[in-house]
Amino acid sequence: MGRSIGIIATRYIWVGIVDGNKLGTVRMYPEPGEGEIDLKSLPSEEIIARILEQVELLHEGEPVESVGAGFPGIIRNGVVDDSPNLAQLKGLNIRERLCSALKSAGIDAPVTVMNDADALAAGIAATHGVLEKLIRVWYLGDGIGFGRYPSNDSVCEGGHMVVTLDPKEHFCGCGGIGHLEGIMGNRAMRLRFLDMEPEEVFSLARQGDQRALDFVKRWHRALAAATATHVHLDGPGRFYLAGPNTDFVDLNMLNRYLQYMVKMSPLQGTFFEIVATSHDLALIGAAVSSRGK
Repeated sequence: MGRSIGIIATRYIWVGIVDGNKLGTVRMYPEPGEGEIDLKSLPSEEIIARILEQVELLHEGEPVESVGAGFPGIIRNGVVDDSPNLAQLKGLNIRERLCSALKSAGIDAPVTVMNDADALAAGIAATHGVLEKLIRVWYLGDGIGFGRYPSNDSVCEGGHMVVTLDPKEHFCGCGGIGHLEGIMGNRAMRLRFLDMEPEEVFSLARQGDQRALDFVKRWHRALAAATATHVHLDGPGRFYLAGPNTDFVDLNMLNRYLQYMVKMSPLQGTFFEIVATSHDLALIGAAVSSRGK
């Protein structure tokens, strides 16, 4: 196992050195204390420039075996086919752009580009010593991501899975009806509750507010439904939960709803585990996935 660079560009940009499967120094843009920035507002060329800036600060002329980068969206053969959360990247050959930028900094190493949730799943597999097993992870945050390790040729947009036929469920940022992200994503929750923050909604539920309570149940049912669909397609097993909104998860409620939805005995035996520091895991996963490509 060698020395690689992991890159994750979601809400922020993180770049880290990964030696074997151990994460070393990590840089972040913007740096803590520099204020907020919305990557959606940055042109694609500036995103590449900011990534290169962080890489150069970390690289320091040391040899690099490979580079792995995770971005939100449908990414195939190094091209961002679509990315609702970073729309300016749509159609961009991100691998080619990164290769060119890195060579200008003296890094001539193979580059692998993947969905950020797949990178997260790979990071869980690497750090838990289960690279031989199927790993599935839900990322719960501004958007909803689904990651799988080993990755396959699927489009990796589990957050846009249809979990309800209710035509009133139209809050997903992609414009689709009945999507998981249209219930669980932060944007969707703000629209549903007229700009109330998600933390306020769950706080109201704890105080007994009926509308908030009903929504919290719907939020958990939606995640259980999406998970049940994956169980029926890929079989039972462990599903990891990561991201800032895992703070809202009631594992007992989630497991109970899942049990209502999966009844065939060969498909039972699924359970959930919450993991922390998801961007660190994703950096490791992106780097580990880039080796041998």
